[in-house]
Parts: sequence; structure tokens; C-alpha cells
Amino acid sequence: MPTSAPQATNRTLLGILYMCIASSLFPVMNGLVQVLSARYSSEQIVWARTASHLVFLIALFGPRLGVALVKTTQLKWQVLRSVILLMSTYLYFNGVKHLPLAEAASISFSAPFIVALLAWPALGERIPLNRLLAVAVAFLGVLVVIRPGSQMFHWASLLILGNAVCYAVYQIVTRRVSSHDPPETSAVYSVVVGTLVMSTIVPFVWINPLSWMDAGLLFSLGILGGLGHYCVARALSMAQANFIAPFGYWQMVGSVIVGYMITGLLPDLSTWIGAGIIICAGIYIAWRETRAGPAALSERA
Repeated sequence: MPTSAPQATNRTLLGILYMCIASSLFPVMNGLVQVLSARYSSEQIVWARTASHLVFLIALFGPRLGVALVKTTQLKWQVLRSVILLMSTYLYFNGVKHLPLAEAASISFSAPFIVALLAWPALGERIPLNRLLAVAVAFLGVLVVIRPGSQMFHWASLLILGNAVCYAVYQIVTRRVSSHDPPETSAVYSVVVGTLVMSTIVPFVWINPLSWMDAGLLFSLGILGGLGHYCVARALSMAQANFIAPFGYWQMVGSVIVGYMITGLLPDLSTWIGAGIIICAGIYIAWRETRAGPAALSERA
């Protein structure tokens, strides 16, 4: 039975809300990573992020769902998601050690446009010419932020760009499994490989938390990340990937606020200009999708 237009619209709006919630949680997590990176290795921080994420979600959903929480008909795809997210997390955590949060967030904003490019061959979600032009404009914005070839270029920006590519692929695979597995299952599986792999590495770089505060901050990374990725999974189960992903730009607001709280500095002019170009391109895509009207939303549902 086809989904009615009002139902499709409501699902899409709820998907947008979930993506905005996720985009509010991630800057806080990234800010804590930046603070903790001064005292602990990236490997230990990534392990804390993935392991506490796994423990938190099992504690949250396990009592209600039991064994059903880890039952999946898409095991190979869930494992692939977990591998990709581990790569994305490791690249980002290493990059954010050297870059301001707002600059890192601006570069990572290329992920929704990479999703738009990949959604056609991977999901059959066709990309029209106007959206393709918006993707090109967005990548121009990324170049403005990175400033390749200039004295302001920092090699760590390439790590964030690699993170964006990995995260885009992660969202595409998430979209693929979202019609088969519930978001709770996808949220748990997203960090299984990361927890196992990093658990074999962390003993060699382990530093005991220097305070109870640090221990709490390390554990909170998994709570913030777990809730964030659960919201992403919920969002992508309610609307097309190349429509919902641009609403992740809300993360820029949080990144500026959190970055200012940590360093007392605001983004430089190039970061503002580049981020503005990227966000305008994303808003244009969202506006074009909105003009498609409820009928188009009904077809997507």
C-alpha cells in the first residue's frame, strides 16, 4: 500500500528532526575529543568512543529487545558499516587534534554531497543536473576552507576529507540496511568492529585516566556518539539519503559554539566563506526537494 502524502511529509519532517538532533550531539563529542587529545592517544580515545557506545546501547536497548537487538539479516553489510565507521572515526579524531572544530566541521560538510553522488549508483536515487551543480559548488566551498597550495593549508584537513568520504559511504550503507534492520540493531552493529579492533590495540597505548572527570568524559563519548548515530539511523529510515543528509549542516552552529568555548577563537574568514558556500548549496538542494511537493515525498516513502 503506497504511503499517503501527509504521512510521507510527516516522516520526512521527523527524519529532519532526528538529523538535527544528531548534528547537535556530534559537536559536543568532537569538542571533548579535542580536549582529551592533549592527554591521551587517538587510539585510546577511539576505543573509549566505540566501547562505551556499545555498552551504552546494549544497556539502553538490551532489556527491552533482548537477543533481537543483535539479530540481523544483513550481517555482512552491518560489519561493513562498522569497518567504515571505524575508519571515519579514526581519521576525524586524528584530524581534529590539529584543526579548529569549525574548520573540521566545514570540511566534513562535503559528506552529504558525496552521499548525493553515491546515492545514484548505490541506491538508485537519481541526481538531477541542478543537484549535480550544487555538489560542484559545495566542493568549491571545501577548497576555500582547505586552501590547498597556500600557507594556511594544513595536512590534517586531508584526514577530515577522508573522514567525509568514509562517512558518506557509511550513510549509503546505513540507508541500504535501514529497510531490513531496526535502527537499534544498526546503532549497535555500527561499533562492533571498532570495539573489537581497538581492544587489541589499546593495551599498548593505554594511559590510566588522570582524574574521574577524564574517565567520565571518555565514557561520555560513547553516549553522545551512540545517541547521535541512532538518530542518524532513524533519520535515514524516514527519507532519502540525498535529501536528509544536508540537514547535518546544523553541526556548524554547534561546532562554532563549542570551539569558542574551548579556545576562545572564532573561525577565520576563509572558513566562514567556505562554510557559507557549502551550506548555501545544501539549502538549495533542500529547497528544490521541497518544491517537488508532497507527491514526490509520497513516491519516496
